[in-house]
Amino acid sequence: MKIALGNDHAAPELKNIIKQHLIDRGIEVIDFGVQVGEKADYPVQGEKVARAVVSGEADLGIAMCGTGIGISISCNKVKGIRAAVCSDPYSARLCKQHNNANVLCFGARVVGDELAKMIVDEWLDAEFEGGRHQRRIDLMMDIENH
Repeated sequence: MKIALGNDHAAPELKNIIKQHLIDRGIEVIDFGVQVGEKADYPVQGEKVARAVVSGEADLGIAMCGTGIGISISCNKVKGIRAAVCSDPYSARLCKQHNNANVLCFGARVVGDELAKMIVDEWLDAEFEGGRHQRRIDLMMDIENH
């Protein structure tokens, strides 16, 4: 598995913690984020993550900014992306099981390091349930195509 990571200047420390956590899980990482002291606009970083996912360069994406909101909106502007902001493990699991979210977003000013790792683990370990949820995803994608 390969995951695209992205962050703005609000989240370089958390991005590095999540990056190492993913590597420790045996996951390959493509780092589109910035480091401490670098400035970045979250729409640019979010688009990089989203485009890597839709192109197949990465299987999934994780994007971080101060709250996770701005970068998730930016990711969702790319056709084919279903980015979800999650500040708790339960939402992270459900966004994969029910919405097949292909980008996970959270805020470095909202969640701490250990909670962020739990959120990532729940999302990665969950599986899309299909069934009635696939019908709803199809409806969402129809909206995107109109």
